[in-house]
Amino acid sequence: MGSICILTDSSAQFPQLGFSGRNDVRVISFDVEINGKLYKEGREIRATDLPPTASEQLNPRLISPSAETFQELFFNLGRYYSDIIAILTSASLNPIYENATEAAKIVQGRTNIAVIDSQTISVGLGLLVQMAAEAAASGQSSSEIVQMIRSQIPHTYMALCTPGLSYLRHAGFVDSAQAFVGEMLGVMPVFTLEEGQLSAIEKVRNMRGLVDFMQEFISEFDELHHIAFIQSIPNLTQEARQMREYAQSCFAQTPYSEHTINLPLATLMGPRTVGIVTVEKIDLGR
Repeated sequence: MGSICILTDSSAQFPQLGFSGRNDVRVISFDVEINGKLYKEGREIRATDLPPTASEQLNPRLISPSAETFQELFFNLGRYYSDIIAILTSASLNPIYENATEAAKIVQGRTNIAVIDSQTISVGLGLLVQMAAEAAASGQSSSEIVQMIRSQIPHTYMALCTPGLSYLRHAGFVDSAQAFVGEMLGVMPVFTLEEGQLSAIEKVRNMRGLVDFMQEFISEFDELHHIAFIQSIPNLTQEARQMREYAQSCFAQTPYSEHTINLPLATLMGPRTVGIVTVEKIDLGR
């Protein structure tokens, strides 16, 4: 096995399944609680099982692995790897980063551990993890990879639109009145992840307006490393096609991928959430 392990969590979605260094990537899973029932590591439940609106009875919760769970995992990985780089879901969305940091303080010394707040989730997280794994496979040192990922994080952008404000209420991002009125009126707010925190920046009337917004979002960049579109449940076939054609027209040389929303992101923001992720090319030699 390799000397560097890249650890991430189950919210990560990868544009490629067989990227270089994939064998040295490990994933720790979130638990999910729905209707008072705990689904360990998200087993036996899928994003497609979630209803459009989160009722009081549904009460969806994304539960982070505990510090003790991380501590045990770090000990086990340390038997095979000299360095562990944990790149995890934004600390403002879930306490997973805090729990991993607490565990790393206990294990540190036996194994070299770096815990990184990705300030993103889903495909944004997956892209950072893929970059780190590829760098490790190419022979870069742990310190070089950590520096590279920390430099790339501010250039990883994500916009998310959800009509499921009741999910955001259960996750603690909006209050009850906002969620009730928003869903009753059919409001479709657009959020960005600014320094890892959800920030409402726009409201769109319909999916056509959302496509227009996302196309403008992409057009603000000059050179991109990757563009990814996150599909809601149910899928938006026409809107996805429009985004694909626009991205490939404006950034013909930039890799583009499409992903259906996964369980962790759907639990936080609702299964009808639609997203766009852009990763800007940066000069790491600066």
